[in-house]
Amino acid sequence: MDFELPAEAIELQKLCRDFAEKEIAPYAGGWSEQQRFPADVFRKMGELDLTGLLIPHEYGGTDAGYLAYVAAMEAIGAADQSFAAAWNAHSTIASLPLAAFGTAVQKRAWLTPLARGTHIGAFGLTEATAGSDAAGIRTTARADGDDWILDGSKMFITNAGTEISLGVTVLALTGTGADGSKRYGTFFVPTGTPGYTVGRPLRKIGWHAMDTRELIFENCRIPGNHLIGEEGNGLRQFLDVLDGGRISVAALALSLGQRALELAIAHAGQREQFGKPLANFQAIQHKIADMATEVEAARALVYRAAWLADTGRPIGEAAGFAKQYSAPVAQPAARSSVQKHGG
Repeated sequence: MDFELPAEAIELQKLCRDFAEKEIAPYAGGWSEQQRFPADVFRKMGELDLTGLLIPHEYGGTDAGYLAYVAAMEAIGAADQSFAAAWNAHSTIASLPLAAFGTAVQKRAWLTPLARGTHIGAFGLTEATAGSDAAGIRTTARADGDDWILDGSKMFITNAGTEISLGVTVLALTGTGADGSKRYGTFFVPTGTPGYTVGRPLRKIGWHAMDTRELIFENCRIPGNHLIGEEGNGLRQFLDVLDGGRISVAALALSLGQRALELAIAHAGQREQFGKPLANFQAIQHKIADMATEVEAARALVYRAAWLADTGRPIGEAAGFAKQYSAPVAQPAARSSVQKHGG
């Protein structure tokens, strides 16, 4: 087995690391305190072709693949989790439904500006009473002549209220089938559409620089050609692209765990107690070794899932494993790193 990253992925990771060190890391604390998403920095990422890594060339992307994307996420996520999380949502759940199911006209109109980074994308699934239970959503879309009318609300939606938000791709109920089963549709609602209201930024425990809001649809009329894919198949379409999002979230968690580990190692080598560095104490060595092992195991799962995606193989199980393992690794790693830092 070859565990070496392709040369293109290594080069992309270096580009992202250099960009993050210059444009993200020095300002991340200020963005968090101001609870502000830095749209200007996102546009700069677009100028470097970093906002459409999973999008085909013909629609403004670079089609770099998941291995390269995961490598890039390690660099961006190490600099600022808020910014990386916003970039993650844009790159996966906001863009991939259009890439997979949109018409050529829809892709040129909406996917191209997302891929080029002139605008940022959002996906509206979660509601106050439905999230992991995607089938439990209550937002509706009803046909009215050649148009669709949306009513309902979405909660905890990323990227919908920034100054460069293009719009939101929304999952909605469209009716019931002959057997009584629910039917769903996916729709693109441009920013500024009458009847579409973006709420105030939500106050969160973390990720303060990531734009997160409630979205409200009241008699929101959109043209019939804003339906993405097949009416009735919207939920299946979303689930089909969700595995890619799981890989991306796992990579985001991996970047946090790796950075927390690096900071803990650096501090343990500098901080002295009882006349010697913390790193000389066996208890600290054991904790750092445990952190390093968990992070490395997470990395193996994440990159394997990315490799499977790039080779066209089924990724549902591997993507689930990567996310399930990486997220619980990142949180203890961060907590343990804080404990190493002490006062």
